[in-house]
Amino acid sequence: MVAVTVAISSVVAAAALVTPTFASTTVALIVNGNAITNYDVQRRIAFLRLQHRTGNLSQIAKDELTDEMLKRIEMKRRNISVSDADVSQAYAGFAQRNKMTVDQLSDMLDQAGVTADHFKTYIMVQMGWGRLVSARYRAENGGTGLMSEQEAVQRMIKNGGVKPVANEYQLQQVIFVVPDNRRAAILGKRRQEANALRARFKSCDTTRSLTKGILDVTVRDIGRILEQQLPAEWEKQVKATSAGHMTTPIDTKRGVEVLAVCAIRKVSDDRVAQLVFTLQDRKSGGEKAAENLDKKYLKELRASARIEHP
Repeated sequence: MVAVTVAISSVVAAAALVTPTFASTTVALIVNGNAITNYDVQRRIAFLRLQHRTGNLSQIAKDELTDEMLKRIEMKRRNISVSDADVSQAYAGFAQRNKMTVDQLSDMLDQAGVTADHFKTYIMVQMGWGRLVSARYRAENGGTGLMSEQEAVQRMIKNGGVKPVANEYQLQQVIFVVPDNRRAAILGKRRQEANALRARFKSCDTTRSLTKGILDVTVRDIGRILEQQLPAEWEKQVKATSAGHMTTPIDTKRGVEVLAVCAIRKVSDDRVAQLVFTLQDRKSGGEKAAENLDKKYLKELRASARIEHP
């Protein structure tokens, strides 16, 4: 999953100083037949202020929204979609990283004039565009995005025949479901239930029996996943949790969630070598290549776009 990387240091204090004023809902731009309203622009200006951006914020907002509309049109054309669950999970992870609950983040965004919906749309576009660029990058670099087995073997020979070693986690996900219309009333109780389960947990074999009788709990076997493939919002907690234990609960759009670490083992095979070496190469040059492709792709879309200013 793509991490949302927006700097909002001291935003809670900043939000208190913002008094949003919105223009009437008139069309500011038309991008390939799709309207961007003045209300959209005002919400983006409020978002830019939270990021402490400077300059002509109105123009910056229009430029960003134009780019995002082009991305959304291209995502639709390429059948790239982002589920509401993925957006909610990223939104909750963003709140957690900024030491807020989901409700606190939503309240702060609403008070600042950004609104939670505007930020979630921003997240959806960022995630979908990341997937689209990644797909194109893989298509232009051998299909999978991973180096070939032969390349990995050559790298190992160069390194004296040493294979990379990685931790492989077997995980279970437990969701204490919280309906939207009861969130304020029962979220605290659900956290207590999650912590009680965490205290009693000993093995993934007994998770379902431990949750039997607890209403609205979903247990999902995630299976085995390498540490390099852990989602950003869970990575730190999973790595800090030993086998036979659970991560601390986090609030998400779905409710309260914990991950059970069923088992951890060291693995060293060709699949691990391909993944580790590929990630090393991306850090040393691949990320820059992907960034350049991102800019190139957007430049192509802008070159063929029809942008009207009513």
